[in-house]
Amino acid sequence: METVLPGPTQLLIHRPPMLLLDAIQELDSRHCRAVKIVDPDDWYSQPDGSMPGWFGIELMAQTIAAWSGHEKQTHGGQPRPGYLLGTRRYKCRRSSFPPSTTLEIEVRQEFRDASGLGAFECEIIIDGLVVASAIVKVYERPME
Repeated sequence: METVLPGPTQLLIHRPPMLLLDAIQELDSRHCRAVKIVDPDDWYSQPDGSMPGWFGIELMAQTIAAWSGHEKQTHGGQPRPGYLLGTRRYKCRRSSFPPSTTLEIEVRQEFRDASGLGAFECEIIIDGLVVASAIVKVYERPME
């Protein structure tokens, strides 16, 4: 039996037009893989319909938020706001992502402590090739 994964609106507090993720492909206790299809008519689009490469950081942050929302729901809570503290070595091999391109965003928890600080290894993949990577640091106030 195939497990049905929740959609981004079930896991994140973001809503259109700020919700960038289209679907969740994989989800477990340390990892999440999401999908974004670059929409040439979306608000972020450049004149050629592409998404700027630096948007990759936000895609990574929203995928981390989806993972966190799942963790909260697994333990009886609801998705909550979190904060992107920064990134270490964001490397993007493209200045932009072409229109209609399917981006797979993968995040893996590397560190999380009781204070709410966390670090995730993140990648953006196109056709099996890693085109962007970063260590993203986040903060989410612990549940009381």
